[in-house]
Amino acid sequence: MSQSQLSSLIWSVADLLRGDYRQSEYGRVILPFTVLRRLDCVLEPTKEAVLREKDEKTKAGLNADPFMRRASGSAFYNASPLDMRRLIGDQDNIGPNLLSYVESFSPEVRDIFDRFAFAEQIDRLTKNKLLYLVTEKFAGFDLHPGRVTNMQMGLVFEELIRKFAEASNDTAGEHFTPREVIRLMVNLLFVEDDEVLAKPGVVRTIYDPTAGTGGMLSVADEYLSEHNPDARLTMYGQELNDLSYAICKADMLIKGQDVRNIVAGNTLSEDGHPDTKFDYMLSNPPFGVEWKKVQKDVKREHEVEGFNGRFGPGLPRVSDGSLLFLMHLISKMRPAKDGGSRFGIVLNGSPLFTGGAGSGESEIRRYVLENDLVEAIVGLPTDLFYNTGIATYVWVLSNRKPDHRKGLVQLIDGSSLWQKMRPSLGSKRREISDEGIAQITKVFGDCIEAEFHTHTEARGTPDDAQERADRSWTEIVEGRNGHPGMMDVTTKVRPFSLLLPNKAFGYRQITVERPQRDEDGEIVVGTRGAQKGKPQPDTSLRDTEVVPLTEDVEAYFQREVLPHAPDAWIDHDKTKIGYEITFNRNFYVFEPPRDLEEIDAELEAVTRNIQRMLAELAA
Repeated sequence: MSQSQLSSLIWSVADLLRGDYRQSEYGRVILPFTVLRRLDCVLEPTKEAVLREKDEKTKAGLNADPFMRRASGSAFYNASPLDMRRLIGDQDNIGPNLLSYVESFSPEVRDIFDRFAFAEQIDRLTKNKLLYLVTEKFAGFDLHPGRVTNMQMGLVFEELIRKFAEASNDTAGEHFTPREVIRLMVNLLFVEDDEVLAKPGVVRTIYDPTAGTGGMLSVADEYLSEHNPDARLTMYGQELNDLSYAICKADMLIKGQDVRNIVAGNTLSEDGHPDTKFDYMLSNPPFGVEWKKVQKDVKREHEVEGFNGRFGPGLPRVSDGSLLFLMHLISKMRPAKDGGSRFGIVLNGSPLFTGGAGSGESEIRRYVLENDLVEAIVGLPTDLFYNTGIATYVWVLSNRKPDHRKGLVQLIDGSSLWQKMRPSLGSKRREISDEGIAQITKVFGDCIEAEFHTHTEARGTPDDAQERADRSWTEIVEGRNGHPGMMDVTTKVRPFSLLLPNKAFGYRQITVERPQRDEDGEIVVGTRGAQKGKPQPDTSLRDTEVVPLTEDVEAYFQREVLPHAPDAWIDHDKTKIGYEITFNRNFYVFEPPRDLEEIDAELEAVTRNIQRMLAELAA
């Protein structure tokens, strides 16, 4: 059974809840019961051994906790003689018995069910006479690790969260990232370090400040385990949403991770790992979500701690906190002398260009580019995420760039590397193919510029024209006219990967002044202080010009301004430096319009065809 089929089977419990629960409340029952059944199945083989240890060590007056953990074979245990199958054997006492069973878990598991507010749901289900029916249903699901792997279980959790999010109409992109996007990010994170990560016994840390259900951490762990079974990835995370946090913690617990590294709370206002630096980091913060609730704390840290805190470069507008998470991750980088760090973060288009020179967003971009932290930005296809169809970008940052990357930013346009999903899942209508992930990973790993070659093949009539992307982008594609049954083949070439200097994204915003003039047209000059004898600016004629950092300001002024305003000058005191990443502009390829003769001929042919059909109808 696939994870999609299994998640649908589990979600079918909603049929029992319909009427007594609103659709948006189904997840509050289904998610904790799924976690409970999974933990129940994990502990089943060692149940008797744990109970024996409990009895023996209690009689001996010893603390049985460490012995029960060892006997369970996991990082947790349950000290009750009950399990879910035994629970349904006593229908009259199902409520008290279920509460007792949950309370018999080790403390870290009890915290998970506290986050679910599970006791409240048991009480509500009891009042609606549904508790036994729901428990019986879940007791029939086989979630043993031998049948459902940790990876599959993670996907099931994500699918259940997606269904819950859809029913609750939650904020776009707030819960989790599609697995193929995570695989791409993990590839970009590790591809340059494959040689180091292949060493026996290597240990590295990875962190996700918006951990969700733990999908990013899990995929990173799977990647490293596949490439080096002897390697170990120690996982850290923080999550605001209680439901997602509970599932993430349960998943990490089953994987044998130290769940003390998974912290609840708002990362921006209460950093759960204040003194810890990490080797690798991944994040998908919510898109376009305001940070007004934590504005006071964030602003205080910016103003009081400056660059000794997390938000020294600047603060974005309060309507979108994405760049706050980017700065938070920068603060978690190991110093370069200690090996440095690399991280990937998914952002929408706004952080690329929002905010003019001197704004918080521009100053943040200026900081990361002038400090040479940005390795690459990858444009993703639209309609990839479950709750939104907007364009998204993966930023890859590192403070240990290899020599061939220093001073450069690699832009990769992966927007066309998608395949259609059947069926769609919410707003997710597309997915990145394995081939697309491999292509992006290769051009990033090789740090090369590359082009796409797109062919338009026309058979018979213009209506039959089909366009397809040649996936062999490294190949020099030659003309393909003359294929049997083909009218014409045209090839378009467009950039796929570009390497640009950091300065290519910077500009100076200069203020151009023109003089005041009196009634006689004479220039008004100052009469006092530093302005004495100098032309006075006319604020109504004041203008600004944007000059790329790669161009000399005076040369630009002489060429672009003085021919139109010979009396103008630059007020250098008002000059601001700004940065914006015009991603799409760099990949734009101008296509000249068709010749008018060709358009006229096509219209004439269509007109004749219409006249012919009308004549046939009249006959």
